[in-house]
Order: sequence, then structure tokens, then C-alpha cells
Amino acid sequence: MEFVQKNIWLVLIAIVSGIMFIWPSIARRISQTSEANVAEAVQLINRQDAQVVDVRGEGEFRNGHVPSARNIPAEQIGERAKELEKFKNKPIVLVCASGNRSLSAAGALKKAGFAQVYSLGGGMNAWQQAGMPVQKG
Repeated sequence: MEFVQKNIWLVLIAIVSGIMFIWPSIARRISQTSEANVAEAVQLINRQDAQVVDVRGEGEFRNGHVPSARNIPAEQIGERAKELEKFKNKPIVLVCASGNRSLSAAGALKKAGFAQVYSLGGGMNAWQQAGMPVQKG
């Protein structure tokens, strides 16, 4: 107990970093969104004709995105969900830089009634590390 009292800041930093470490898992459970790794996303795209939606900003999108992806920034996903209505019963793979924005955007699509929404785990970073093709422009 004496250690805790003398080193309260170290204890608080340890607690906060522990929470930050497990937060992505908690967020995933709360949003009830499935996360797909790169291989699973490729299978969804090739076998089930999944629609890929890049939820990054327009500039990030232009610098490189999954081929045939459409760009709807995360902050606009709720108001632009109607653009995806024809894909409501098909898989939708959401992509961002690291997988965090796509998780929150996936929650918005789930609330809008989309059945099969996936967040690309690791985002474009994972996609590029796996050596997958990237389209610019």
C-alpha cells in the first residue's frame, strides 16, 4: 500500500495504458461488429461480391485505397447510408487507416439495418502490409 501511495502517478499511468490496450476489444463487443482480417476480406470480396467502403477522408482515399472501393467518410456514414441501400443484404467491408474509424462506422450501418457489416482489422495498413493491390486517385 505504501508503494501505491508514493507512486500514485505510476499506478494511474499503468491503469490508463491497460484500459487503452483493451479498448479496441471492448469497442468491438459493444458495436457487435465483425472484424475481418485481410484474407477474410478478400474472400468476402471475391466470393460474396462484398461492397468495400473506405471511411477515411477524401485526401487519404486518393492517396491509395482498396480497388473498387467507394469513399464515404466515417462522419458522413449515417447520413449517406441510403447510397448503400442496394447492398443491405450483401456483405459490406469498411476500411480506414487502422481499423478504428471503420468500427464506429460499422456501428452506424448496423443501426441502419445492414446485416453483414465487417471492419477490416488493421485497415489499409494491414492491407498494404499483406501486399494487396492499392488503387490511387
